[in-house]
Amino acid sequence: LPHEQSDEFYVCIYATRSGNTILFHHEGGVEIGDVESKAKCLEMDIEDSLNIETVMPLISEAPREKKRVLAEYIVLLYRSYVELYFTYLEINPIVVQSNTVFMLDLAAKLDSTAEYICNKYWGDVEFPPPFGRDALPEEAYIADLDAKSGASLKLTVLNPEGRIWTMVAGGGASVIYSDTICDLGGAKELANYGEYSGAPSESQTFEYAKTILSLMMKTHHADGKVLIIGGGIANFTNVAATFKGIVKAITEYKHQLLEHKVTTFVRRGGPNYQEGLRVMREVGSKLGLPIYVFGPETHMTAIVGMALGKTLVPKHAKSGTQTSSQKNLLQVPITPVSSSNSLSELAVEKDPTFQLSHSVVVSLWSEDQEKTLKPPKPLFTANSRAILWGMQPRAVQGMLDFDHLCSREVPSVAAMVYPFSGNHKQRFYWGRKEILLPVYKDLSEAVTKHPDVDVMVNFASLRSAYEATMDTLKYPQFHAIAIIAEGIPENLTKKLIKESHKNGVNIIGPATVGGIKPGCFKIGNTGGMMDNVIASKLYRPGSVAYVSRSGGMSNELNNIISMSTNGVYEGVAIGGDRYPGTTFIDHILRYHDNPNVKMIVMLGEVGGVEEYDICKNLKCGRIFKPVVAWCIGTCAKMFSSEVQFGHAGACANAENETADAKNKALKQAGAYVPDSFDTLGTMIGEVYEQLVAGGLIVPKPEGEPPTIPMDYSWAQELGLIRKPSSFMSSICDERGEELLYAGMPISDVFKENIGIGGVLSLLWCQRRLPEYACKFLEICLMVTADHGPAVSGAHNTIVSARAGKDLVSSLASGLLTIGDRFGGALDGAARQFSQAYDSGMLPMEFVNETRKQHKLILGIGHRVKSLNNPDMRVVIIKDFVKAHFPATPILDYAIQVEKITTSKKPNLILNVDGVIATSFVDLLRHSGAFTSEEAQEYIEIGTLNGLFVLGRTIGFIGHYLDQRRLKQGLYRHPWDDISYLTPELLTEFTN
Repeated sequence: LPHEQSDEFYVCIYATRSGNTILFHHEGGVEIGDVESKAKCLEMDIEDSLNIETVMPLISEAPREKKRVLAEYIVLLYRSYVELYFTYLEINPIVVQSNTVFMLDLAAKLDSTAEYICNKYWGDVEFPPPFGRDALPEEAYIADLDAKSGASLKLTVLNPEGRIWTMVAGGGASVIYSDTICDLGGAKELANYGEYSGAPSESQTFEYAKTILSLMMKTHHADGKVLIIGGGIANFTNVAATFKGIVKAITEYKHQLLEHKVTTFVRRGGPNYQEGLRVMREVGSKLGLPIYVFGPETHMTAIVGMALGKTLVPKHAKSGTQTSSQKNLLQVPITPVSSSNSLSELAVEKDPTFQLSHSVVVSLWSEDQEKTLKPPKPLFTANSRAILWGMQPRAVQGMLDFDHLCSREVPSVAAMVYPFSGNHKQRFYWGRKEILLPVYKDLSEAVTKHPDVDVMVNFASLRSAYEATMDTLKYPQFHAIAIIAEGIPENLTKKLIKESHKNGVNIIGPATVGGIKPGCFKIGNTGGMMDNVIASKLYRPGSVAYVSRSGGMSNELNNIISMSTNGVYEGVAIGGDRYPGTTFIDHILRYHDNPNVKMIVMLGEVGGVEEYDICKNLKCGRIFKPVVAWCIGTCAKMFSSEVQFGHAGACANAENETADAKNKALKQAGAYVPDSFDTLGTMIGEVYEQLVAGGLIVPKPEGEPPTIPMDYSWAQELGLIRKPSSFMSSICDERGEELLYAGMPISDVFKENIGIGGVLSLLWCQRRLPEYACKFLEICLMVTADHGPAVSGAHNTIVSARAGKDLVSSLASGLLTIGDRFGGALDGAARQFSQAYDSGMLPMEFVNETRKQHKLILGIGHRVKSLNNPDMRVVIIKDFVKAHFPATPILDYAIQVEKITTSKKPNLILNVDGVIATSFVDLLRHSGAFTSEEAQEYIEIGTLNGLFVLGRTIGFIGHYLDQRRLKQGLYRHPWDDISYLTPELLTEFTN
């Protein structure tokens, strides 16, 4: 586009916590330079609308003749920016000629979480991959697996020839492991980045692990390879279930793992972790693989130093060995805190040459200083009560168990709100006794009936969490709301933040696990299962408060703090989204001014600038209590492109948002910043010990926590108890990722095109039958599907349908007529003919014997058909059987019987029941799929009649639909078709 330099302008809109910022400069183009210092700026609140009068000061330096068109353009541009959920939009330059605006270059970012709102406007938008390149086939496979799963599965290959591979549980943990590998000099050998979280199933983790192992085995490395299977302490994921999937993959790749000299290091904690670690040790011992296994008693990243050869490996950690504490799976592993042991010493065997990487000197404060602080209103107390939005029985039970553990007198959960059901009550345990908690359809009713509630725990989905939270903010009794859902669009979150500030409500989240105040209150699944709550001493308050971005890492902080200090006073995970409802400084100032809190721990991450508020308050002296701080994501500098880690907010858009820049600023401001996450626990321990030495913290004797009964279902999952099942089933299993028919995945049923006959063979016979046998079953269904409206079953179905009965009732009416006289002769015919044949009776002897016994030969005779008018259904089946079955002795025997009976009367032919029954016996006996005992059992248990019932069901449904389609009215049998036998006629008839 030919134009002059004076035609060029610059405009940029970008998101901020409270709204958006518009930048404009009257000179655009590549030579614009430092636009931040040059451009005029206009701050827009999230709910403000832009008009021409408002925008005029922004473009004051533009040529007068172009101001109007520029103002109109920027107003429309901003409207589109907001309505289409942009988070960044830069146009440089825009060219204005003759009242027309041209965009010559544009860079933009959309809020991907708003796709469910804007999809119809965006069209098919393909968002760039998190590491700035197209996905490899393996990465695409995991992305597809992730899209189909409720869990989170992420994989990015960084260096396919690298020797350090990771398989990490949790978004925050995955970043920390990558950080630690890079900090310890392994950046060039780091092969992948990724995570699995959100309670993936055994089959999902199997596919995830198998994919990583397949990538790992593509190249050899002279020094062998390292696999780090790590993670924090899970809140609710069953560690054993996920590990069993990984073990299955390891078993499949055992030869390649040995060939490539792979050494595996495992560290994990959380629900059922003891069983998970046991199966890991067991597979290493069984397969002869070097696998070193650790639990929550070991610092999370200690295995990285071991894997990279930086620290010693404890002898007991090798697969096939175990410590005494590991032998008892019921024992809760609580590592004693000792002033003579730092956390890093607990993590590895004592090395006499080991030196702490740093030493800190803590500035102590006086009581007079503390008296100047005004204690804040607590966020949670021992009297806090909550309403949960959503049906979350596991979270509710976890909160109630925590209450009981903390000796609360009243449950912290008052009620649940679930708009998709009517009002009812749900059963829960309060200690050993059962209680009922109400479930309301409407929040207003719940609030009215529970005026003491002051906390909302919002488990609504990302699509409804905004509306549910705005609804909650209408009620002044709430002073805290936790939003668990991840993926709420940023514009909606900003509106929630504005409304919460207006109402004086603290929002925790979105994208959080919640928070916990030991001895008082916990949100949802925070703190994990009760064994972890006890291990981390969360049943009573300590002196350390923490705030974290990552919900998964909050459990790890509970563990680290409990091992290094006298425990947690309060902890909050503010959430992983870019704009959390409350920030680090909101909670840190609240902690700081509380006389019971003596030190603070902050775990931040790459992305955002909230950590700089802490720096400002440290520098000015507003915060004088020690703050131990670390921002994760330091490994981002190792990547050439912009990196988006697991959390929506974990992406640095500027240099000051990098983890390194924030760690440096925090250290310069006076926070206690370790060299890496690997030494975070040591730093916390050193600060704590100095506060104890200075008399600011006086440790109290540790009391015994009360016991909490284990839920029956959880004890059963752990394998601690057994009970006889109420039902047994051997034909179908719907529990896994895919429905199984007699062990065959439903996808294979269609891939192999086994048809309805094949499905019948699986569900009725528990095995795959030969193709001809499956085809025979299908033919039987086809020929028995219907035999006209006059037969008794069809007649009853029709009468019921015309009486206005529903399909199931009408079908049942027809099916109930099936018996020895109508359609139910298959089993009897099979028994009669097979017994006669097996006894060695000649066909003539069989006919004569049944006549002597005054019995009918089942399967012989037809009301209409005869030798001269054969039943084509019989002909079809007979021809197929003779052509495809390996042997037909019972059918041949029946044909010989037919010759005898038809010589007496032409309609005493082998009918459909007879030909199916005898052919089925031949199938059972001579297909090679059944033993003789099994063949006889299938005859005795009614399998053959099942064929007629299934086939005729098709016809009965057809008759029902036919009558409804024809709109036939109520049927009344005509009186002239009924013989009325009056008493007089009966007497006359008798005489």
